[in-house]
Amino acid sequence: MSAEKILEDAREQVRKIVPSKIDISSIDFEGPLVVIYTKDMEAFASGNDMIRQLAQGLRRRVDIRPDPSTLADSKDVEKRLREIIPEEAQIQNISFEDDTGEVTIEALAPGLAIGKQGSVLNEIKKEIGWAPKVIRAPPIQSKTVYETRAYLREVQAERKEFLRKVGKRLAQSKSDGDNWIRMTCLGGYLEVGRSATLLHTRDSKILIDCGMWPSKSDPQPKPYFNAPEFLPFDQLDAVVITHAHLDHCGLLPVLFKYGYDGPVYCTPPTRDLMSLSLLDAIKVSYGEANKAEYEAKHVREVVKHTITLKYGETTDITSDMRLTMQNAGHILGSAVCHFHVGDGMYNVAFTGDMKYERSWLFNAATNKFPRLETLVIESTYGGSNDIQPSRVDAATQLRGIIERGIMERKGKIIAPVFAVGRSQEVMLVIEELVRTGKVDKVPVYLDGSIWEATAIHTAYPEYLNSQLRTQIFQMGQNPFLSDIFKRVDSQEMRQRILHDVEPCIVLATSGMMNGGPVMEYVKAWASDPTASLVFVGYQADGTIGRKIQRGVKELTLSDKGKSITVDFRMNVEVVDGFSGHSDRRQLINYIASLDPKPERIVIGHGEEKKCLELASALYRKFNITTRAPMNLETIRFK
Repeated sequence: MSAEKILEDAREQVRKIVPSKIDISSIDFEGPLVVIYTKDMEAFASGNDMIRQLAQGLRRRVDIRPDPSTLADSKDVEKRLREIIPEEAQIQNISFEDDTGEVTIEALAPGLAIGKQGSVLNEIKKEIGWAPKVIRAPPIQSKTVYETRAYLREVQAERKEFLRKVGKRLAQSKSDGDNWIRMTCLGGYLEVGRSATLLHTRDSKILIDCGMWPSKSDPQPKPYFNAPEFLPFDQLDAVVITHAHLDHCGLLPVLFKYGYDGPVYCTPPTRDLMSLSLLDAIKVSYGEANKAEYEAKHVREVVKHTITLKYGETTDITSDMRLTMQNAGHILGSAVCHFHVGDGMYNVAFTGDMKYERSWLFNAATNKFPRLETLVIESTYGGSNDIQPSRVDAATQLRGIIERGIMERKGKIIAPVFAVGRSQEVMLVIEELVRTGKVDKVPVYLDGSIWEATAIHTAYPEYLNSQLRTQIFQMGQNPFLSDIFKRVDSQEMRQRILHDVEPCIVLATSGMMNGGPVMEYVKAWASDPTASLVFVGYQADGTIGRKIQRGVKELTLSDKGKSITVDFRMNVEVVDGFSGHSDRRQLINYIASLDPKPERIVIGHGEEKKCLELASALYRKFNITTRAPMNLETIRFK
């Protein structure tokens, strides 16, 4: 059936449900939505049952939007909004979405912009015609969030055409005959890095993650893009990204560089953090005189083609697959991705990286699903001896390191961190230790993209745990705004820190020491026996971080394109409790708590020994079929 015939059938269905007196301007597909434009928004506002009937009749999500001709000029509207809303509300930004007819008002005091019992908001609704949405402005302004939203407005027409194409493809009927489902391991199996999995049926090809290798090597291992079932790129229906770490999304722009032009599904914070990480990776490559795998224009293509999903929101991503994302507890916006295949034929979930423990930032990973036949789970810390300290123990351990390094040796502490996740948790712990007087107050320098990543965290408070949200927004105590934190915003400032004799703490990217600002501090302080290098995250095989953990005494590093050798005399400390990955005990507890229990568990994202040990343990304990496949293996589920 042609897309035009499918759209005409949808229009006929709408005509049956919507009363003829309601003016329907147009109906179209936009991604997974059926969008209905009308000049009678009020009729729909009071008719929720009608919207429900439309969704059931069309078997699609339905969005009702005002006809563009009914919307007043945005400049005039913004002027009127600033007249109506009290100055004390402290408006930070007003943005318009022409396609949805929605105006978003960001205010530091959103309650004043809404008014008592919604009085101000009601006055706005009467006067402007647009649908107003008042939100709390993030306490730290994010350049990435601002520029991403501005870019999406700039390419609105192109994006609308792209969404229309996706919508028509989703509406196509399924093939006749028996269906099947299988997964092919393209990267990240019996190893950590280059995560990529192809999930395919008779009608669909979905790529889950598209990561880069975390350590430096020549040549750099990439996902097996040349696997025959994967090629060509333009036959791929969709890409799903579990979270924004580069070993899961770092080569996504390469797909667009070589011909992919389909949708990318992820959560809203993942889209923004991913943009930040991908652009930062380009800077790091150029800074080390290496050629980047892609350019900034390919990152913009990623943003333009991204369709975001909130936790718990279910949507069609192909004609025979539905996707729901749930909290994975790993980093901001990280998701356990649940796929419902066919009309109830099969259900499979991919955890991505996950943490089954409430952390300082997030709630524990979701463990309940409507149905689940296969679970694909990580095993970074799945080995028989991989038991991590609790978050409380980790904070106590970090306190001891600061006491020894800062208060006793009067030295410097450098912690290599991922910009997203670990750095924010370490910031929270240090802030509390200083605020409560448990350690001396010293400057904590944030180098790399940590400050911007922190700003993105404050732009999405609904993804943080309830305790932190309450502390920030109700108690007015934002630990991220503490005056101990100093943003390293120039090369000159970094040089001053490197030559300053006073004690300090530096959090710097990259987390596995495979480049980035952290290496500048290591080169300067490596031979200083009063300085400390503190690992708070996983160090993959082949990285400089792993070499240091194994006790290397001499380091060969790159300095402006030349190799230099430095004596390594810093104190080395490892604090495992900050990891965003579940340890062995948490992984086993996660399977024990899963509802429902899967028929099969596939183990990946771990060194070979850890994958095999976890697979064996889960089989013995739960009598569930387990597999720890190699890259390029294909597993048929049904």
